[in-house]
Amino acid sequence: MDRDSTEKRYVVEVDIVPSVSIVKGKVFKVRLPNFKESTNKVEFEKETILRRVGSKTEPVSDKDLGDFHERVKDRDALREEAEKNQFLSAPDFCKDLGRKLTMLMTSGKKFIEKEKWFILVTNRFKPEDLCNIDWLLSMNIFCVFDFDPDSKVSGLCSKYLEHHTANMHSLQSYRKSGDMTIKEFTSHLHLFEQTSWIFCNGQTDFIGSETPCDEMTWIKTKMTFLRESVSFICKQILPKGTFQVLFLLTSPVEKPLLHTFNEFFTDMEGHEDIICICESQKNFQKWQSFAEGSCGTETVNNSSVVGMKMSHINATLQQIQPVKARASKHLPIFVKGTCLLETQLEEKMYSLEILTVDHCDETSKDFINEEKANIEQQFYRGGRVNWLNFWLAEHKYVGEVIERDAYHEVSKLLNDTLRWNADPTPVNNINIYHHPGSGGSTVARQVLWNNRRDLRCAVVKPSYSASLVAQHAVELREYEENDPQRCLPVLLLIEDSDKDYLDDLRNELEVAVNTKRIQFGTLCFILLSCRRSHDPEKKCKESPLQNVSVTHKLSAQEKKKFSGKRQVLEEQYEPQFILTFVLMSEGFNVDYVQQFVKHLLQDIDHQSAVTRLIHYVALLNTYVQNSFISQSHCEAFLALTFHMERFHQHEFERSLSDQAKLVFLHLRDGKTQIKSIRIIHPLVAKEILQQLLGSHKTQSSLAKDLLRESVLFEHRFGRDEYLSFLRALFLRRARISKGDKYDSFFSPLIEHVCGKRKSPDKGIENEKSPDKAIELLKEAFQRFHEDPFFAQQLARLHYTYEKFEEAKHWAETAAKQLPNNSYILDTKGQVYKKWFQAKCKAIENDNIPKTAQNTAGAVETALKAIECFQECEKAAEADMDNVNGSGFFSEVEVGCSLLKLISSLDVFANRTNGHSECMKYLLTDYIPEEVEDPWEPFHGRLKKLNKTMQDALEWISEDLSYFQRDIDADEEETPEPIEEKNRHSLTWLANKSSEYGKYFSETHSSALLKQGQSIPANLTPFQKRMIIYYLGGGNVTSILSKLTDQRDVVPLLETILSFYPSNPKKAKFCQRDIVNYIVTHITLNRLSPQTQKVAPLKDLQALCHQFPSDKRKCLPSALFLHTLLFWPEDHDAKLEKETKYEIVQSAVEHMEKVYWTKMKDIPQRKRRLYTHFFLGNGNGLDKFVHKKKFESITNVLSVSEKRMKWFRGEAWKKPEIAKLLKPVSGWTEDGVVYLEGPQKKKFSILPLRVPSVPHGNENITFYLGFTFRGPVACNIVLKK
Repeated sequence: MDRDSTEKRYVVEVDIVPSVSIVKGKVFKVRLPNFKESTNKVEFEKETILRRVGSKTEPVSDKDLGDFHERVKDRDALREEAEKNQFLSAPDFCKDLGRKLTMLMTSGKKFIEKEKWFILVTNRFKPEDLCNIDWLLSMNIFCVFDFDPDSKVSGLCSKYLEHHTANMHSLQSYRKSGDMTIKEFTSHLHLFEQTSWIFCNGQTDFIGSETPCDEMTWIKTKMTFLRESVSFICKQILPKGTFQVLFLLTSPVEKPLLHTFNEFFTDMEGHEDIICICESQKNFQKWQSFAEGSCGTETVNNSSVVGMKMSHINATLQQIQPVKARASKHLPIFVKGTCLLETQLEEKMYSLEILTVDHCDETSKDFINEEKANIEQQFYRGGRVNWLNFWLAEHKYVGEVIERDAYHEVSKLLNDTLRWNADPTPVNNINIYHHPGSGGSTVARQVLWNNRRDLRCAVVKPSYSASLVAQHAVELREYEENDPQRCLPVLLLIEDSDKDYLDDLRNELEVAVNTKRIQFGTLCFILLSCRRSHDPEKKCKESPLQNVSVTHKLSAQEKKKFSGKRQVLEEQYEPQFILTFVLMSEGFNVDYVQQFVKHLLQDIDHQSAVTRLIHYVALLNTYVQNSFISQSHCEAFLALTFHMERFHQHEFERSLSDQAKLVFLHLRDGKTQIKSIRIIHPLVAKEILQQLLGSHKTQSSLAKDLLRESVLFEHRFGRDEYLSFLRALFLRRARISKGDKYDSFFSPLIEHVCGKRKSPDKGIENEKSPDKAIELLKEAFQRFHEDPFFAQQLARLHYTYEKFEEAKHWAETAAKQLPNNSYILDTKGQVYKKWFQAKCKAIENDNIPKTAQNTAGAVETALKAIECFQECEKAAEADMDNVNGSGFFSEVEVGCSLLKLISSLDVFANRTNGHSECMKYLLTDYIPEEVEDPWEPFHGRLKKLNKTMQDALEWISEDLSYFQRDIDADEEETPEPIEEKNRHSLTWLANKSSEYGKYFSETHSSALLKQGQSIPANLTPFQKRMIIYYLGGGNVTSILSKLTDQRDVVPLLETILSFYPSNPKKAKFCQRDIVNYIVTHITLNRLSPQTQKVAPLKDLQALCHQFPSDKRKCLPSALFLHTLLFWPEDHDAKLEKETKYEIVQSAVEHMEKVYWTKMKDIPQRKRRLYTHFFLGNGNGLDKFVHKKKFESITNVLSVSEKRMKWFRGEAWKKPEIAKLLKPVSGWTEDGVVYLEGPQKKKFSILPLRVPSVPHGNENITFYLGFTFRGPVACNIVLKK
């Protein structure tokens, strides 16, 4: 009733229930009254028999009349039974409710499935029932639909939170925005990590919650949200068969709960996985009458347990749970005891799988005895090792798990790391590199298992950010410890992650340790990385103190162990149950694998759907690492229907052929518990693919068939993963850095179809058909809804085979969709670049004189390429999350090739003054008659070529001056020559700068370089500048690279200096000229300190005054020179020192601003500062020590030993290096390093390695390095 209503009249409906004695055996016909307005009279309808159907009353039709009369006896019997229950005190027939409950909860098995998810739907709990919920605490509860608004205060939720973590949600929380993937949505709500507690009718303790409402208001306002939530869970997140819905009716049933049943029944397509538990018969009757409308009396009764007290349910269900309820878990502590790990706190560290001292001890003995054979078989068939495998072996339930040689090597490295207190790093790395499927993960987990009593051990779960993992790892380290300085190290296993992620994690952990002020030298974390590699042994040789290899090849000792184990297993199990172990014991011998697969595929039905499925899984497993197809996808593909959910798995396996049963390995996702399949081993998958295809079918046609399988592509469960594997099949390039055999230009499948690369596997013939590859990618482009990245690949594939018109079409198609993506714009530029190169080649091959007419097409294409690369540069500069300098490099390359073409034209090449004519054309308004008309559209752009190329070269030089490129994490503080790739960039820049200078300098400039040749007086400053470029003095990076050049460069540098004015102070230098002039002097002084050609420091300082007084207008290189040239000398007077410090500090202030503009939003460890010089013991220019100096000292060591010595700080202590460098004094204050010296203003110095900064306020000494961000502190040591 509406309390505010003024209405005083009400209609009261009274239900009259006659006793069975009155109605037994009788059927009553009724005539319903019907008021007719036309006659203003009540007329009665014809006599009708009415019956109750669910919540409705319906007439009995003529055809159902006979059946209705026959069932009168049944209804009378039910009515009699109901009356007896109500009035008689005699006990009812005793049903075995315990067995019924057990069968329903286990789906007919002996135990509740560990992996099954449960969804609870519940209303208000009675206080006495809340004391009996232990059975719920051990179950995988996905979510709870709770209709009790007080649940978190005094209901089930409050009790559950005492033992577990849960996230509070409303029905609206399950509304997914259109652009969010299922994976992103589940991550956003932390589904599968922590229970989602959905308050369906308000939450009284939550300020932001809607107020609870009555039944009718709820139906009007919340029913839609409920429908969406249930539908989303059942149709998008959890596949059928992976979950059960449990209705716990602990108080009177209201309509919202009934509607919830209806939604689940509809979306789950039946009642089979819905269970109802209700103690009160009265509460159940309302439920029953409603549910019968959907699925009939028998179904409702069969899936309901009515009349059992919660205490009885609790005791019964605990007996069939695979783990004991409320089992305690413990972690080791610093003082050698253990502490209790609270479950809800463990669940808050959800990015880690924490390994406890008593891990698996909570598993029930009955479960172990029932499942131990299955657990062992799954492992030896090729499944990933499970903690239970180690536990069973440790407790002698099964034989031991073999310890590979690599296990002992990792253990030794780990023990050395723990014992070696001299290592000052708080985070250490040990890397396991392994062939795919060789047991690397088993070795890694074995190390964790055997160290769980002495260290805190955990596995990092995939898909979590490094910052979150670091936060949880710090919490794990300090859990229940009193003093952060006295904690056990945490051993973290990181599997299948790339180097960037490892570096990010290491960086995050080091920052956390630094923030916590952990004592310098304390080992806090050991990162055990397990990554696949095509050549693990090579990785091991590169860094034997950090890396361990695991291969398919067994050592003599391992062969002995495997042989003995194989004998034991073959006595216990059929060969098909230990397939991978058998192959492993044979060392995956190629001939053995071939024979094994040949035997396996005998009599296979090539036309069956199951064989097609084997084809597809083999294709994915061959080309996409760690790929699989969800079981749900397979069932949809095989068009399977399941009549009884409890036989689901059995039915699926029965549908497979004998061959599929042998080669398919059934997996289960550790987080979502969703099942999937893959082939038992990647090498077996590759061989199956080859033998199944034979000579009749190609991989390209198979890939095309896979794309056309709409059932697989559109299937909703596990769709994100499936599509990511399919994309990778066509788009992911092979990378040596990711563990592949080679670096590829296209995905390995596309390269196989093109025949670009000789197959590494004998017997596998490439298809050698670029057209097929193009067709395949076009099909993929359409299938993936015209995805621009497929268009990009098509552009690349077309230009590789010189189909430039098509390449242009696909590049423009991609760029139209993603106009601000610098990588796609680069591809567009590459199309024109390759086209230009092809046109140049064609002109050369024609062997005819080059004219403006026959080169116009090539020139136009080159200019279009440059235009595209400039667009790429702008997009890259605007992108704050990525660094892509490819546009600048490509612009210079095309520019140099274009200059080469222009200068080779007859009009410029075959005349005595041809080169001068060319320069005049490119640098002034002058246009020669021969090119005027043919090149009419290009004159303006060609005349800008000099400026745009110079700008691009300067950008590259500046970028190389700031940052190290492709440096290993271990080399962050390594003052050594940079790696090959960086060296390649420097060489490239030097060559291109020289080439650029050559084209824009006079033809006779090379003659000027001969010793003793005087420089003509009529050379303009521009001509001199171009000759300087030609000689390698055109930018800072090219000049400084001369320090690492092995050739005799002193005469070259002297010649460069001779092209500058004899009195530079009076010359009108631009900023770049001043910078290059000064840097050339510094470089020459480092290479030949005795030379008379080097200007005194005072003169160079005076030149710096020509830089703009407004530091904002200074080039970064000019600011860098301020820090070098004005660094105070020991003999400087106090006032002079202070003045110099002010100049340096002012420069550093502006350098910092420019640095952050260059850095964008990219983690610092991805763009490490490059240290050019260190402060040495000399005076003047002699006080700068270049990295080159350290090379001869460390050259005797291997690369890995060098890295380790620099990283651990040992190299700084070498007497030869210590002798070169000058320690400076300073102090630390709240984690900031300050330099002792400046009086007016404190001078903070950036530490090159943050973890090396002592905590608290300490007096220190350190070495000074000079970077484009300002001075940096290296080798920070406490002052004694």
